[in-house]
Amino acid sequence: MANLETSLKECLSSIDGASAAALVDYTSGMALGTLGGGKEFNLEVAAAGNTDVVRAKLRTMELLGLKDEIEDILITLNSQYHMIRLLKGRGGNGLFLYLVLDASRANLAMARHQLRRIESELEV
Repeated sequence: MANLETSLKECLSSIDGASAAALVDYTSGMALGTLGGGKEFNLEVAAAGNTDVVRAKLRTMELLGLKDEIEDILITLNSQYHMIRLLKGRGGNGLFLYLVLDASRANLAMARHQLRRIESELEV
């Protein structure tokens, strides 16, 4: 099992094109841990904004009566991919991993695979 800091470092080092990562509590909108980002990309603001995305999707699924679970939410921009992975399993309820990828360098299938592996090793 990996701790939070190790898992965030692994996101940036093992996923091609990754430039920022965070673990976010979507009940509060707070980032529990961040790595990467910078002056041009505030991960605290991104965490709060993506919390709204997760909540809206969960609310919509509830209104539609969908009994499924969200694996990933992907937002594609011209130059970036933003991936949100809701955590499952022990201690993961109400949390998501957030990853920012450079679209010119990233492989989405591999990023999803790596993020799923990192999630399985993360101890919250």
